[in-house]
Amino acid sequence: MIRINIATLFPEMCEAFLSESIIGRARKAGAVEIGCRNIRTYTLDKHRRVDDKPFGGGTGMVMQAQPVYDCVMSIISDLGEGAKPRLIYMSPQGRTLTQEVVKELAAEDDLIILCGHYEGIDQRVLDELGFEEISVGDYVVTGGELPALMLTDAVCRLQEGVLPNEDAYSKESHYNGLLEHPQYTRPEEWRGRRVPEVLLSGHHENIRKWQEEMSLKVTREKRPEMLERL
Repeated sequence: MIRINIATLFPEMCEAFLSESIIGRARKAGAVEIGCRNIRTYTLDKHRRVDDKPFGGGTGMVMQAQPVYDCVMSIISDLGEGAKPRLIYMSPQGRTLTQEVVKELAAEDDLIILCGHYEGIDQRVLDELGFEEISVGDYVVTGGELPALMLTDAVCRLQEGVLPNEDAYSKESHYNGLLEHPQYTRPEEWRGRRVPEVLLSGHHENIRKWQEEMSLKVTREKRPEMLERL
């Protein structure tokens, strides 16, 4: 079972998402273990500040090294002797999160995901602890919480016992380098648009072939660059 700990200034925000739907049920069933640790708890400032003005000037504030360091070290200590967590910092400067990266991280025993805020985190603590940086895309959001939740969700879906079986994720977009085929449900006809007849035929081999053909077609039309990597 994978253990994921999120170091954040907003644990309630993370818990609200992680307590619902598939991930919430997986936590209750013991398929995954996820904790949210409040970085502010570890500040030594009497006003509970965790940030300060950046050296060299500039707008915004920078999260200080000390509370981040103490928070992460506390998590590592609580994981127990011998634990070697993978340390991830959600950052627009990191390598892009792809399904291949998700598969890689899903094989780990422990992940600690650090969420930045404001103008970021003092570089010294990132270097001291050896964080690797991962980005969810070439854009900037107000904090690392949403990216951390995206990463957590993607990793948890690949854990045994979270989804009904491997088919629930292995046939989805990106898992095998292609986009997923179109999906349909009842009714069989809606506003003059019918479900493809092959899906109503009950012929499993023909359905499988149709799904493979449509997966290739959708990828060619929407993300042709993906075919170059196959």
